[in-house]
Amino acid sequence: MSSRAEQIRALLEEQFQPTALEIIDDSWKHAGHAGAKEHGGGHFSVEIVSESFTGKSRVQRHRMVYTTLEKLFGPTIHAVNIRALSPEER
Repeated sequence: MSSRAEQIRALLEEQFQPTALEIIDDSWKHAGHAGAKEHGGGHFSVEIVSESFTGKSRVQRHRMVYTTLEKLFGPTIHAVNIRALSPEER
């Protein structure tokens, strides 16, 4: 796992105490992508399962994850695909 993915993992684990967390670095799929070159960050897919998402809408869940990762956007993250679930939905 890349050091960028490890940074993402650390923040998400601290904030959400997930029962499952998968982070995939998809940056290789976007080689030459203008935005990624300009900002230097990578493309990631995140699947996270946490009690924190119980009773929350999809938009609320995504906002929670984006807020948690906010300081990494730019130098570490250019784009992130999020799948956030409650344990009952897994």
